[in-house]
Amino acid sequence: MFNRKAKPYTELLGKTNRIVEGTIIKGDIISQADFRLDGELIGNFQSTGKLVVGPAGIITGDINCKNADIEGKFEGTIYVAEILNVKANASIKGEVTVGKLSVEPGADFTASCTMKINESNLLLADGKETQQKSS
Repeated sequence: MFNRKAKPYTELLGKTNRIVEGTIIKGDIISQADFRLDGELIGNFQSTGKLVVGPAGIITGDINCKNADIEGKFEGTIYVAEILNVKANASIKGEVTVGKLSVEPGADFTASCTMKINESNLLLADGKETQQKSS
C-alpha cells in the first residue's frame, strides 16, 4: 500500500529539525541534520550538522556539533568542530572548545575557551601525508 523507502543521509542535507518556543525536552538529542532550537533542552545535544539556538532557546547540558550559532542561553560544555557564532544577546556559561570563535559585542560570554587546530592532512616535502592533530 505504502511503498516508501528510507531516505539516505544525503537527502537530509539542507533540511532542518526544529523545536519551537514553549517546548521543553528533558533528555539527549542526536541528529545528523541541521537543528534549530527555540525551546528548552535539558540534556545533551550531538549533531554532525549545524545547531542554531534562537533568542528564546535555552540549553543546559553538553553540545557536540560541527557549527553553531547561539542567540539564546547555554550552560554547560560545548565542542564545535568548526565555527561558533555567539550573537549579541546570547548568554554562554561553562567550557567552550572551538575551531574558530566569533563573539558579537554585548554577548555574555562567561566561559573558559580553548581554540583547537583542525585536524588536516599535511603534505610533507617527500610527498607523504601526515595527520596534524589538535593540541
